[in-house]
Amino acid sequence: MFLNNNPVLQRELIVNLRTPRAFLLMLIYQIALAAVVLIAYPRDVKIDLSRESASAQRLVDFFFVGQFAIASLMAPSFTAGAISGEKERKTYEMLLASPLRPIVIVSGKLIAALAHLIVLVSGSLPIIMLCLPLGGVSIYELLAAYVGLLSSIFLFGSISMYCSSYFKRTSSSLVVSYVFILPILILGVILWLALSSQGDLRLFLTITIVPAICLVFGFGMLAITAHRLLYPPDIGSQGNEVVDLEKEQREAVGLVIQRDQFPDSLFAPPRRKTLMADNANPVYDKEMHAELFSQGSLMLRLVIQISMLLAIPLMAVFLFLRPSLAAYYAGFVLIFNILVAPVFMAGSITSERERQTIDLLLTTTISSWQILWGKLLAGYRVSAVLTAFLMFPMVLALLPLTPLSENWPSMLAYFLICFVASVFNTILAMFLSTVVRKTSTAMMLSYVVLLGLYCLPVAIYFLVWSFTPADRDLSSLKFIGVTSPLMAVDNAPLTAMAIGTSESPTAKVGSWLFIGIYVGITTIASGILLAINVLLFQARWRLTGRG
Repeated sequence: MFLNNNPVLQRELIVNLRTPRAFLLMLIYQIALAAVVLIAYPRDVKIDLSRESASAQRLVDFFFVGQFAIASLMAPSFTAGAISGEKERKTYEMLLASPLRPIVIVSGKLIAALAHLIVLVSGSLPIIMLCLPLGGVSIYELLAAYVGLLSSIFLFGSISMYCSSYFKRTSSSLVVSYVFILPILILGVILWLALSSQGDLRLFLTITIVPAICLVFGFGMLAITAHRLLYPPDIGSQGNEVVDLEKEQREAVGLVIQRDQFPDSLFAPPRRKTLMADNANPVYDKEMHAELFSQGSLMLRLVIQISMLLAIPLMAVFLFLRPSLAAYYAGFVLIFNILVAPVFMAGSITSERERQTIDLLLTTTISSWQILWGKLLAGYRVSAVLTAFLMFPMVLALLPLTPLSENWPSMLAYFLICFVASVFNTILAMFLSTVVRKTSTAMMLSYVVLLGLYCLPVAIYFLVWSFTPADRDLSSLKFIGVTSPLMAVDNAPLTAMAIGTSESPTAKVGSWLFIGIYVGITTIASGILLAINVLLFQARWRLTGRG
């Protein structure tokens, strides 16, 4: 019943694997992996196979770290809407009323959702096999790495499936899934690279401990998900769970959001009890006071608590114990905003289409600019405040007698880069929400574009730097990442510290020039996207409910 006669599995497989997107994604994925191997492959005329190849080991590490990161990002996108999508499509109750057992539904959804990702990962095996003739890496290490990778995909999918059963909206389950998976991603990358010199230990852990942990936690979360479907608390009104906000606040464990107190009022103002002012923007007012807690505060409380728990050790290490690595903490803040910003903005316009209210909105006397800035500020407020919570430790690092206090220009540069990047992330998600029809499509496109602009230049630079002789000057190569805030924070000089490495005046000028170029390009791009968005609204381009 789980595989042979599972109608949920059969239907989901047909829908997911027969679309042109599936074949296009496979093509792009394989071309990207082949390009990585081609760039990093040794250029020597004669290769000495009698000794281990350090370049082959670095290539394999880079290859699997990249695939692990991709899997952690793609698994939630395939599975976070498995159950919440049924609620959004108003088919949740019909699915529960079918004669299928909950565990059959959950297993069918999970297998179908992860099948495409597993095919992608398995398809990379022939490419990585090209590294075996270089030596330094055995076939057992490669196979063990794939065992650990597939186990982690199962764990990521189970986490997303678990989150999908708790939330009505796919966007909420997606962001909570990412917040749960991000610590696992960081820990996995650190352990994999730290054990690179201990091949036997890494091989043992990868084929024993890692799969065991993934299977135990994965099956445990699937069992909880199936039990939730067996006794669903959100039945009624097409799966809309009625949330009593006062009761939820009383019974909340851990963080409690007080909407009438600072700083909670910044991103969660209390519901309006008076009439709106005559000159107020009704779009902004409605989004600020009504939308955020329509399904309760569980999602926001989880995001805040988990992100802060993760930020505490990172803050201690990167800002106080190892201040020369402060750029890594700023990178963590940027990655958090990349994950969060599209969630609160990708549905700004598409949700109006999905609710079939876009025509009513466009026929009001509200101007296109008022609609857009109302949507923009209301969506930006949540991601900005959540990101500001993580940036507060950087303010503490500027206090006197701290290692980073003398590097206040670079710390201010971190704040500026994070602010500019967060604004661009929000505007991009709103722009894509205008040009596509579905919220899920806008969200996925936002992630793809941001990863291409932010992470791809970092990967290319690291790849070239790792396999280039040490005597080669690669200072000009860093300018391929002028679109990446991750490379911008890495270029902020920290030379005032005694423990830091000194830089020449020319290198400092180049670093500040890089930051200036990034800020300028990103600011101009944000303005252009916002202007195009206004023009599209004024032209009513594909904005009607039928479009």
